[in-house]
Amino acid sequence: MANIRSVDMMLLDKVFSMESGYVLDFSDRTMSVFYAEELNIDIDDPRYREEGTSKAKRTRCFLRKVGDAEAVRVLRALWEYRRMMYMRQNAADPLPEAESMYLSVIARLGGKSATVSSPSIPTAVAFDWNRLTGLRDQLLALSSAEPHARGYAFERLLTDLFNYFSLAPRGAFTIRGEQIDGSFQHEGQTYLLEAKWHNHKTAANDLRNFEGKLQEKAAWSRGLFVSHAGFTDEGLDAFGRNKRLICMEGLDLYELLDRRLPLGEVILRKARRAAETGRTFVPVRELFV
Repeated sequence: MANIRSVDMMLLDKVFSMESGYVLDFSDRTMSVFYAEELNIDIDDPRYREEGTSKAKRTRCFLRKVGDAEAVRVLRALWEYRRMMYMRQNAADPLPEAESMYLSVIARLGGKSATVSSPSIPTAVAFDWNRLTGLRDQLLALSSAEPHARGYAFERLLTDLFNYFSLAPRGAFTIRGEQIDGSFQHEGQTYLLEAKWHNHKTAANDLRNFEGKLQEKAAWSRGLFVSHAGFTDEGLDAFGRNKRLICMEGLDLYELLDRRLPLGEVILRKARRAAETGRTFVPVRELFV
């Protein structure tokens, strides 16, 4: 059964407009079609009517009965429908905090559904704003630190960040020259990490070198390249598309810490956009509008 608490359900009620028995703008028919066609689920099954027959009660019952991974799959589909609904209506989101509320539930359930070797995301991950603010301030302080100290500070920040979101970094990330190497796990995938903290933007050669390292590893390995200063447009163009790595810049780190976005969800959206478009770098501000 999904590890959904009462407080999680209260958040979902607000996000998906379920407080009055409805679910978004679904009718009984369109909700049945949505679940069947998008998710291959019969939401009209008597098992999901044990708490009542309204759309909201059936959805709540379903979420309580299924496992974490299935609950996350359905909630993501509902969130995408919600986004498209407001786009169709050409209307502003009436609940500005909806995304952070939704992501707080996804982050906790996503951690619970990870592989056994990867620890669960702690319940506090969505609510310990002071901790995220502290990491954000550490990131901002990097620009004024001495080069040697900045490298070790960046290493500690990344280690703390990946541990905080329970992405199982392999020990502490280690510094080699002007870069940080390591690995972490996310949704059953192993990612190799390369991070640079120097002041100039990363060019194509560094990306090609990292891609070459990935090609020497197991076929299922992925890569995350973090460049504190970002990437040159020319370098990204020269590096090309359809690679095995995704990219993150310092501004991405700032955005996810300042907006309280789960790191795992950021990586997931970057990987999905890369699969859809071939682009290795898509900024967080474009992924979380």
